[in-house]
Amino acid sequence: MYEKYREEIFMNSNYIYLSYCLDEMTPTYGNSEKIKLVKKSSIECGDIANHTIVTTSVHNGTHLDMPLHFFSDGQSIEDFCCDDFIFNQVLFIEIDSSDLIVNHNLIQKMSEIKNKIKFEAIIVKTGLCYKRDQEVYWKENFGFHPEIASYIRRDFPNVRLFGFDSISISSFSNRELGRIAHKNFLDPKKPILLLEDMKLNNLSEKTNIKKLIVAPLRIKNSDGLPCTVIAEVE
Repeated sequence: MYEKYREEIFMNSNYIYLSYCLDEMTPTYGNSEKIKLVKKSSIECGDIANHTIVTTSVHNGTHLDMPLHFFSDGQSIEDFCCDDFIFNQVLFIEIDSSDLIVNHNLIQKMSEIKNKIKFEAIIVKTGLCYKRDQEVYWKENFGFHPEIASYIRRDFPNVRLFGFDSISISSFSNRELGRIAHKNFLDPKKPILLLEDMKLNNLSEKTNIKKLIVAPLRIKNSDGLPCTVIAEVE
């Protein structure tokens, strides 16, 4: 009865998750710093309660890169208010890239958008989300060229979030360029926060994202923040 009720609620819901659950199979950048879940106590073993210890980088799973990630004086969670993580004007773009470094094909698509000034967030689907369980996801992931940050600041002046379905803004095949991209996006003077490793499998260009809610863990002085991401869609 309960399962049927939950299924009906799910089918009729206008809200979907755009973030992944964390587990020990979560892919990590460069396949390093894997997540560990350790049962400190277990009811099955006769303990009073279940108690799990999680060991992870703050850059594993769906997460925000904060300016502090690449700037010693960069902002972290304490410098943002609730409204900064709610987006009512979201531009969703699907691209098909043959190059590991996404650049002009994305800029071309963005240039065709009208009323650019209204958007607060840009979400890009590369299709890599369909390969998240494969080695290619972390070893040959798409990266984004630093020029994209400059273009967004100039033509989309109100955008404060850039999200995508690759494990990092930095392609593992070109980490030097990736560092420059991080710095261009996260510049503390006018940061565009990076939302990496998004779950975009259920979105298409026919989807209208009415609202995007990013709920990061509130970890003080942290350069990265694991997130739950929820979208209202139609």
